[in-house]
Amino acid sequence: MHWPVVCESREGGGGHRGRGGSSGMPPPFRIAVLGAQGVGKSAIVQRFLHDDYSEAAMSSRSRRVHLSAAVLNGHVHDLQITDYPAISSFPGSSLQEWSDICCRGIRSAHVYILVYDICCFDSFEYVKTMRQQILETRVMGATETPILIVGNKRDLQRGRVIPRHNVSDLVRKSWKCGYVECSAKFNWHILLLFGEALRSVGCVRCKHVHATIRFQRALRRERCTVM
Repeated sequence: MHWPVVCESREGGGGHRGRGGSSGMPPPFRIAVLGAQGVGKSAIVQRFLHDDYSEAAMSSRSRRVHLSAAVLNGHVHDLQITDYPAISSFPGSSLQEWSDICCRGIRSAHVYILVYDICCFDSFEYVKTMRQQILETRVMGATETPILIVGNKRDLQRGRVIPRHNVSDLVRKSWKCGYVECSAKFNWHILLLFGEALRSVGCVRCKHVHATIRFQRALRRERCTVM
């Protein structure tokens, strides 16, 4: 079942006065989506926000910031989903982050979704390197920022380059990260992976294993700003 999405896209930065900025309301969950070129991360975001998929390549050469919302155990919470282009390295400081327009806001994410193509070994190596750089360079107090590893293109299972159980064991047991496989093309496990990302944040409304998460239908046409 596909739960619809409250979706609006906007340019990153200040000036937002949505639910997250209202009095008494928590700030939005900031979700960063990262991956090598061609892994389908933009297609995943497109499928999640609009239940739409295109066979045409969706090359991301700039970051795209989308604002959506989720109902968590009866409470509405804003989601800021940033689709980042394939960056060469994770910025090691705030100065590096803000000097590169493609990386802005990446160090302040509440959760990272690292996407790889199950048919491409190099894309998994990219995720492996990016995860290590995040752990080495990003410090936000005593709490580690959750990282969710996502294997996309599950519909191309026959072309898989690493056995699923090998990846799952490595990610879950050694890396201590969440792991989900999905298919943006066939809308398989798309909602599951975003639900897992929200649960991993550890907030009061979504820390429970059986938290009710519902994504609501769009209220108005999306306005997407390409950075």
